[in-house]
Amino acid sequence: MKFLHPERDATLELALEDVFLTPGYFSGTSRLDADLRPADFPGGSHPIVSSNMNAVTGKRMAETMARFGGLGVLPQDMDLATVERIVGHIRAADPRYDTPLSVAPKATLRDVHGIIRKRSHDMVVVVDDDRRPLGIVTGADLRDRDQYIPAERLMSQRLVTIQAGTPNREAFLLMDQTRVKAAPVLDADGRLAGVLTRDDAVRLELLKPSLDPQGHLMVAAAVGISSQAAETARALVDLGVSVLVVDTAHGHQRRMVEALGEVRRAIGTAVPLVAGNVCTAEGTRALIEAGADIVKVNVGPGAMCTTRMQTGAGRPSFSSVQVCAAEARRLGKHAWADGGVREPRDVALYLAAGASRVMIGTGLAGTYESPGDVKEDKDGFFYKENYGMASARAVSDRTSGLDAFEQAKKGFFREGISSSRIYMREGRESVGAILVEIITGVQSAMSYAGALTLDELHDHAVIGVQTLSGYGEGTPHGKVRR
Repeated sequence: MKFLHPERDATLELALEDVFLTPGYFSGTSRLDADLRPADFPGGSHPIVSSNMNAVTGKRMAETMARFGGLGVLPQDMDLATVERIVGHIRAADPRYDTPLSVAPKATLRDVHGIIRKRSHDMVVVVDDDRRPLGIVTGADLRDRDQYIPAERLMSQRLVTIQAGTPNREAFLLMDQTRVKAAPVLDADGRLAGVLTRDDAVRLELLKPSLDPQGHLMVAAAVGISSQAAETARALVDLGVSVLVVDTAHGHQRRMVEALGEVRRAIGTAVPLVAGNVCTAEGTRALIEAGADIVKVNVGPGAMCTTRMQTGAGRPSFSSVQVCAAEARRLGKHAWADGGVREPRDVALYLAAGASRVMIGTGLAGTYESPGDVKEDKDGFFYKENYGMASARAVSDRTSGLDAFEQAKKGFFREGISSSRIYMREGRESVGAILVEIITGVQSAMSYAGALTLDELHDHAVIGVQTLSGYGEGTPHGKVRR
């Protein structure tokens, strides 16, 4: 990467909104020629990672991220029994088809109500004792109905099903011709094996699943820097976690360096080891020397983070990633950009700055796949709650094992928002839709930069610096004026 005006721009501390990618010559024939596979470790068709935030990544998020070529990081606050259950589910999940929602014929509409908002496709399959589909129930079937009516009385018996292994194109055309947006997938014995939506049949042509060497969907997990870090890390590896993230808000500190060394000794080279967060070359070097394969970069740009307002500490996002990625590359390692992503352009710019992957938190919080229930405001709009991992709410959860006095002391130190409504936006209610928007944006950015791989994007990128007016000029402003 180089600056358009290096004599001036290289001396500035820059946020994502301060910079742009200068177009160059592209030698490919299509933007689809762009290869987004990261170079840090095998697995995945693109570099998007869901953040290890309690309100962002749980079982559904991690499973769906892996199915669509990314990676989900389970939060450090989960107990091992919960992680074991989630990892077991993800490793057993079908790499192609979504895990279906199903009920027995005698299940009530109240039972259906309790699960139907767990999926964007709005469909619950009614199955017999052998898991053979009998019908489906959708959200439209639930309106103004007695909550205790059995599902079998209201289910639609007009079933459009897809045989497992059907090519995506053929499955899409079948659903398009029969005017359904999703269909149950059946195995060779006619049992319910999954669900495929019309949109996902197309998305799966672009997004190949992230698989470990055994062919299971990949999942990552985070650990804190407590005295139990090494023991927890070893247990997570034994459970089948594909990547470990040693995580704390301020990664350039003695306890992180000590914990990281302990974790490395405990797990050896079994899985890639990510550590952070830092925002300087010195911090990057310290974590790599302590045992990190990948350094997680950024302090303070996250939507739920109040660190910079509370402390004044941090660094503008683009400069943080540029500096830390350069140091990691110098040492033969990698860096992840963490936080601050609002648009696909931000991902492209982080990758141009040298990041191997990009973590997204709040941008994925308002989806069906994030943890927590879908809620409805007084105007009928759906949302989910989100909160920062250094907020009072997260600190309270994390210190629940301490006595009340110690919890009260810890509660004084908070650097995040405890509750925020993240509304579900039309067309972006599912992780698959957001990932496709990001990935196609990055592929187009690579064509503008003249790159066919992520390494070429970093090598070829010419970054310019713009005024706030320059950024505003690039935003959509074509609404009808009256």
